[in-house]
Parts: sequence; C-alpha cells; structure tokens
Amino acid sequence: MGTVTKALSLLTFFTQTRPEIGLSDLTRLSGMNKATVYRLLTELQEGGFVEQAGTGRAYRLGPEVLRLAALREAAVPILTVSRGALDRLSAATGETCHVSLVREEVLNTIAHAYSPRHATRVAMEDAEVVSFHGTASGLAVLAFSDPDFTDRVLARPLPAHTADTVTDPQAIRAMLETVRAEGIAESVGGFEADVHSHAAPIFGPDGRPLGALAVAAPVSRMTPELRDLIRVELRRAALDLTQNIGGNCPPAYPGKEAA
Repeated sequence: MGTVTKALSLLTFFTQTRPEIGLSDLTRLSGMNKATVYRLLTELQEGGFVEQAGTGRAYRLGPEVLRLAALREAAVPILTVSRGALDRLSAATGETCHVSLVREEVLNTIAHAYSPRHATRVAMEDAEVVSFHGTASGLAVLAFSDPDFTDRVLARPLPAHTADTVTDPQAIRAMLETVRAEGIAESVGGFEADVHSHAAPIFGPDGRPLGALAVAAPVSRMTPELRDLIRVELRRAALDLTQNIGGNCPPAYPGKEAA
C-alpha cells in the first residue's frame, strides 16, 4: 500500500456516527503505528482533507473533501438524481431504499429514503461502509465488475457479519452467476440479521458498475408478492437511474431493453 493510499484510507473511518476521531483511535482502527498515522494526518491536514477541532484536538473531515464532493457531483450528479429515484422506489415498494457507490475497493451508501407506510423498517446510515460479499448491493456490483476486481475482493478475508453471511468464495461466485442471469442480487440476513435485500447495479458511461440501488425490508414482511413487486420496480428504477446519469448498461445485462 503506497503512502497516498495509506493516507486516504484514514478518511474511510469517518462516519456520521463517528465524525471526529482522535489520533489514538485512528491508530487502532487503521492498524498502523502511531507515528505513521500522525505523519499521514499532518499531510492530510496541510491539504485540507482533515482538520482538528475541540479541546481534545480530534480530527474531522476538512473543507477540501466538500470541494471535491461538489466537483464530483457537478460532473456525475448521481446524488442529486438518485434522491428522486429513491423517493419513487420507496413509495412504490413501501420499504427502505438506498444507493451505494464504489470508491476504489470500498462500497459506501450515499443516500437513502424511508417509506411512511410501516412503523417497522430497516434503518440506514449515509456514508456507511458495507461489504461486497454480505450485501445485495455488493453482489450486484461484483457480478458485473471486471473479473480482476472481483478476484481481488474475494481474495480478501471475508468476515461473517451474521450467521447467514456467505464467506466461501466459490459459493459467492455461484451466487454471482445467478445475479448475472437475473440482473438483480438478493441477500437474506447476509449483512444484518432479519433483513431481506434486493439490489441492481448502476452503470457508468463505460458500462462498468458505479454502485447499486437497493431495497431492504424486514424478513418477516417479505411475501412472494412483495418480492415480485420489488424486483419489477427495482429493475425499472435502476435502469432509469443509469440512463439519467449518462450511464450505459453492458450488452450482457438482462432486461436492458426496458431502459
């Protein structure tokens, strides 16, 4: 791992529930030694990527992150466009919907929408890091990614998030074949117990997956009728979202003519 990669990897530990992190905690989270983490943070601070705040001098994301995020959104307005898609999909299915984006070899949720139809719903957090192997979103991305990317992801340690997480690479590869054939991934309890999720990939201009659009519902509410409804509405919404951000579905993607 190069110096730049190491430095940028520290930014992935900041979340909505952990917006400020001290030097000792970043050292523990990263697994690097304290002197290295301090040196990398100093360089990030000089570039405006982090800043220190409060009496404890904990670190938080800096203004340069906001500037780059605005530039990215201006070039590829996926966040702006996805909010409407999420609202429509949530209204149609009555369930929690969310969008995830791939950044390097990490999958992050960037936006979500709740339906007021049910008091019990799957809770989401924007900027949450989710796994490729344990989520429907991750499986949807892996199924249509370049083989070398999928190989790298599946060669890493694959932790069991729940008792139902599939961690055997060969079993996951078999699941990806089904996703490629259907265009939609499905996960039952793979990342969170009692959550049944479906996801479809979102493609960029080069036909590679940028991320995924997903619907998550409590297992107890997933009837055959709801499952069929989610798959129909999700496919339509993902194809529309791909088209609206200037993306292109690869020739092998099933159902792309519906776009």
